[in-house]
Amino acid sequence: MKLFSAPVDLSDADTVIYHLPDGPALSLSISGIEAYVDLELEVGHICDTSAIDGTIHFFPRGNA
Repeated sequence: MKLFSAPVDLSDADTVIYHLPDGPALSLSISGIEAYVDLELEVGHICDTSAIDGTIHFFPRGNA
């Protein structure tokens, strides 16, 4: 079990897609809410493709 994870750099990200269990996904534009998003405290898997397409995908535990 990992106790610490590398911080997620939101500087290149435009959108966070939160993949909910059972298939649906919630897409959030992060412009203006960067200070309120803290993905390091969430339990799950993060796929950072922000350098490619400006998107960070988050898969919560049980859906990763």
